[in-house]
Amino acid sequence: MSRSLTACPSPALTAVLALMLTPLLPWTGPGSVRAQTPPDEAEREASLKDIDDGFAEVELLTKVLETVRANYVDPGKATYVRLMASALRGMLSDLDPHSQFMTPEVYGQVREAAESTYEGVGITLSPQAGSLTIVSVHEQGPAARAGVLPGDRIVKLGAALTEKLSFEECVILLRGNPGETLTMTINRPATGETREFSMIREVMRQETVRDAMLLDLSMTGDTRIGYVRLLQFNEPSAQELADALDKLEDNGMTALVFDLRNNPGGLLKSAVEVLGEFLPPNTAVVSIEGRPGAQNPPPLLTPARQRRVRSWPMTVLVNHGSASASELVSGALQDLGRAVIVGTTTFGKGSVQSIIPSGRGTAIRLTTARYFTPGHHPIHGHGITPNLISTLTAGDEKRIFEYFRDHGAAQPDPAALAKLGDRQLERAVTALRGILAYKPSGAPATAAPAPAPASAPSPALNSSPASPRAPVPVPAQK
Repeated sequence: MSRSLTACPSPALTAVLALMLTPLLPWTGPGSVRAQTPPDEAEREASLKDIDDGFAEVELLTKVLETVRANYVDPGKATYVRLMASALRGMLSDLDPHSQFMTPEVYGQVREAAESTYEGVGITLSPQAGSLTIVSVHEQGPAARAGVLPGDRIVKLGAALTEKLSFEECVILLRGNPGETLTMTINRPATGETREFSMIREVMRQETVRDAMLLDLSMTGDTRIGYVRLLQFNEPSAQELADALDKLEDNGMTALVFDLRNNPGGLLKSAVEVLGEFLPPNTAVVSIEGRPGAQNPPPLLTPARQRRVRSWPMTVLVNHGSASASELVSGALQDLGRAVIVGTTTFGKGSVQSIIPSGRGTAIRLTTARYFTPGHHPIHGHGITPNLISTLTAGDEKRIFEYFRDHGAAQPDPAALAKLGDRQLERAVTALRGILAYKPSGAPATAAPAPAPASAPSPALNSSPASPRAPVPVPAQK
């Protein structure tokens, strides 16, 4: 017994499909369908193979859509709405991990989340290499207290496998009402273990500057080197950083270690304002470029300085958890010769996503541009390579993260930090001591810093110099 599979278009598509659809041949056996392409159509398809013909591709999409809708065994899964949503999700997700089609339900929740307070478990995510990777963990959030670490990959949220969810759907599942419990299953690549954590959602306080202090003399010798961490780039970040730097300068600071490790980024405007604390006014610090032929905006410039000229040498600490705005800041300071970058290559997130409404309550999240450093070096997919490579073991990273988590917002403790054994911090201090020791007498403090001489590294440091690109001198500030 044989039967034929035919497509049954809706009345609205009948006229179009009459020209588009070709019949399928009868079944030749259980569970198999065999179709033959007429010679004339085969020649036509071959001629169109290398042509980006929009009509031909829409024709193919419509043909497949109607065939699936008419013949799929479960009609409830083959409605126009479900099939088109699946097609559009695939279209966007195939471009890059950050582009996405949003159904009315997802788009509505995204808009609500953007307009409300930040309620969740305190992690920053990025889709990477087919997995949902935790870029950073809020040190005082529920996830950190439960034991989640940067670099963990989320396998399940509750009973839902993340590989079957879109990125935005995962973000929505992480958010929720304060007091609600969330179960998260993670895989930890550093150790290969899979663990399940339970945590309670809460309202998260957006933090910026922490641990501003003069480092202990056991680390710095006779130099007064300051240290400050920036946890993310928010609206008040530049103001809070300026306050912290003023206090350190008033206490005699002559150099600075600026720690951007595990900083997931934040507001572009805030990043430019932070750069204004270290660079002259109206310095070009980042350019934004769209697709070829697009009219790009002019480079973003640092604002007019509101407070002090800060011309002491500085190092910037980065790692794989330094992403987005952190990479813009470290890349600009490196290209402009203002700072020596120490640590490991950054995350590599330097693209711009725009949310574009697409009708009937839906929207698309689309990558529309990329960021470039002042030297026109791409960030996206590359990251910022430090001038001085300094690595930590997985155990060291866990220990240092737990130290900052457990100290919280307590008074900074330079002695405890000196005993922590943070080799990246020690390498940054060594570089600054070399810069200060070899700076010619009377030289302007804005001279581009250089890595410490190879003859005087700390023997205990697991690091090696790597200068990916020559710095561009910054003119002296007046």
